[in-house]
Amino acid sequence: MNWNRKFLRYLNVSIPLIVILLIMIGLLIISSAVEVNQHSDNSMLYLQKQAIAAILGILLIIIIQFFDYRIFKEYSWVIYICTIILLGVILGIGQTISGGRRWIDLGLVSFQPSELAKILVILVLAAVIDDNADDLGYLTVMFKPSLVAFIPFILILLQNDLGTSLVILFIYIVMMFAGGGNVKFMAFFFGGGFIMVVLMIVSHFFIGTPLPFLKEYQLNRLIVFINPNVDPYGIGYNIIQSKIALGSGELFGKGLFAGTQNQLNFLPEKHTDFIFSVIGEEFGFIGVAVVLILFLFLLWQFLNVARNAKDQYGYLVVVGITAMFLFHILENVGMTMGMMPITGIPLPFISYGGTFMVSSLIAVGIVININLRKNKIMF
Repeated sequence: MNWNRKFLRYLNVSIPLIVILLIMIGLLIISSAVEVNQHSDNSMLYLQKQAIAAILGILLIIIIQFFDYRIFKEYSWVIYICTIILLGVILGIGQTISGGRRWIDLGLVSFQPSELAKILVILVLAAVIDDNADDLGYLTVMFKPSLVAFIPFILILLQNDLGTSLVILFIYIVMMFAGGGNVKFMAFFFGGGFIMVVLMIVSHFFIGTPLPFLKEYQLNRLIVFINPNVDPYGIGYNIIQSKIALGSGELFGKGLFAGTQNQLNFLPEKHTDFIFSVIGEEFGFIGVAVVLILFLFLLWQFLNVARNAKDQYGYLVVVGITAMFLFHILENVGMTMGMMPITGIPLPFISYGGTFMVSSLIAVGIVININLRKNKIMF
């Protein structure tokens, strides 16, 4: 049996092609955001690291295809214990960057365990939901998958990484809904929780009640989300500059390396959090639309893989990965436009970040693996 022929026959080529195209767009935009045109060694280092991370991730995609994805279910509790240990260790020995203890320094590179933890939680949560699918409508049965998601959620929150914690929460809600969880209970619990948080924040503003679950900088982000002009040269600066960059691009943009907000360094965190603003300024509405259409088509292909998965476990894993990417896209694009609070969530395959690039490509590799095994292939 010719393995290569079977591989090409069942492979959904749209997925790797779109991902590679998005990576290429990302490298192009990063080159402008870090001002590679000014021939700085530091600028080239950013580009080289991102390219190396992309190559490593693509190699991992290939390696993943040699294993049946159901092995993740077989060893789900081993994966979960390792995840909890990893997230726990980072609280003790992690390197603090930008106010968050979320990095492990490996010498040549720094590694962010919470990025990989998102995928590991998906693999474990899918196994637990699948094993309890027949009784998931009962609240007592829902407790087990809820606990699986809650522990890493808290550990990541303790790292001062609210954005990734919210990703975990969103993944949990979508996977529970897809797996047949009690929708009424989920709506009551999360809807009630959201209303309570909003009331606590309102109470803080009007009568000064404490907010123990939010740091000062996180509260400031909520303030500027509501009204960035409250402090245009302080906490509101980032979002104001982002909006200016997006709006100034108009239809066709100012051209690569020609964005004034970008090149004159008015735009903050332009190679990471606000890279979408660089796209808008230099490539205009057309460039923004192309990127969003590519993301939309990629997510649609993921859903096709989920629908055609061989088993419920594969279906749930792909749903979780789709939810992860969807949250990243909506939050990153939304915060650059002032439609979502700033949380530091990167844009998949485009924002600079080696750990995020590698983990995102691992997720893509798992989706491709599930897609290939919807039919019986000899590996």
